[in-house]
Amino acid sequence: MQMPVTSTYDDAPRIVIWELTRACALACRHCRAEASPYRNPRELTTTEAFALVDAVTECGKPLFVLTGGDPLMRDDIYKIVEYGTSKGLRVAVSPSATGRLTQNALDRLAQAGCRRISLSIDAPDAQAHDAFRGVRGSYKRTIEGIGMAQRAGIQVQINTTISRFNHARIEEMGELMKPLGIALWSVFFLVPVGRAQQSECLDARETEAAFGKLYRVATGAPFAVKTTEAPHYRRFVAQREAQMPPRERPENAAAPLRFGAIGDGRGFVFISHTGDVYPSGFLPYEAGNVRDARLVEIYRNDPVMQRLRRPDDFGGKCGLCEFRYMCGGSRARAYGFTGDAFAEEPSCSYRPAATTREVLSA
Repeated sequence: MQMPVTSTYDDAPRIVIWELTRACALACRHCRAEASPYRNPRELTTTEAFALVDAVTECGKPLFVLTGGDPLMRDDIYKIVEYGTSKGLRVAVSPSATGRLTQNALDRLAQAGCRRISLSIDAPDAQAHDAFRGVRGSYKRTIEGIGMAQRAGIQVQINTTISRFNHARIEEMGELMKPLGIALWSVFFLVPVGRAQQSECLDARETEAAFGKLYRVATGAPFAVKTTEAPHYRRFVAQREAQMPPRERPENAAAPLRFGAIGDGRGFVFISHTGDVYPSGFLPYEAGNVRDARLVEIYRNDPVMQRLRRPDDFGGKCGLCEFRYMCGGSRARAYGFTGDAFAEEPSCSYRPAATTREVLSA
């Protein structure tokens, strides 16, 4: 079996997500940001946005993702993308499928230097997707947006939220993605935060079954497949491929194992629309504010951030698991279910060898 990756990313984040605004015209049933139609006057200004870009460059060259709400609700989005690109950052944008997603908007993003956008598809048909997103026509706009982005020379990533609403249709969605020419399918396993409820989250058995479906899609897909807030998919892939001869291991399916696990506060940091810094958008622990301190120093020195990068300190089976550095569990989901970010991952069915030995010796 492949040995667990031990990267902890103590020096700096590899992915920085900035929520430019919480304003959005959609009404998604799972929305982390609990978005509203209006912008908050306390949002970072354009001048502060440029200062934030400078702060992100102090972290090295992380991927810098501009999200929301809907980042297209800010007219200065193009200036911010252009400034970030001029500083050598890889800047991606996550717009909403609304009337603001036009060919002109995407052409302007491309001219500013954006090379990838992410759009969301949460069901393989318009009726179900629109019901999830809360607005009729959002599925049609998403499909049109994919084509417009590609005409503008921008790569497209598709994000999908997996919950009890759609987990039975994962393979249908995979088939839908195949002819779309996307670069990546990023599959987010629901965390009970914002509008999302615990009752909508998959349990451990359902999660393991969903991993099997994702793996089957990944083995035949012309795009890469990754998970968000489900690092135990890496454990699933490692176990599955350990049973195969090396020549039979599919390249796409193994993609998640090529780098150390990135997750809440571990190679990953989230900045709110008002500058507050969090381990992720799904773990509501405020570590500081970019208006008051350097981003890289908050990331490196905050004690909770530091502990999130030490899987040996996690509680329950996660701290004992032989895959704890490769995986580590979703700290956001642990918090959402127990109130303790360091508790064991509630949606993982795997029993580590150490816990099995404990049971046998009891």
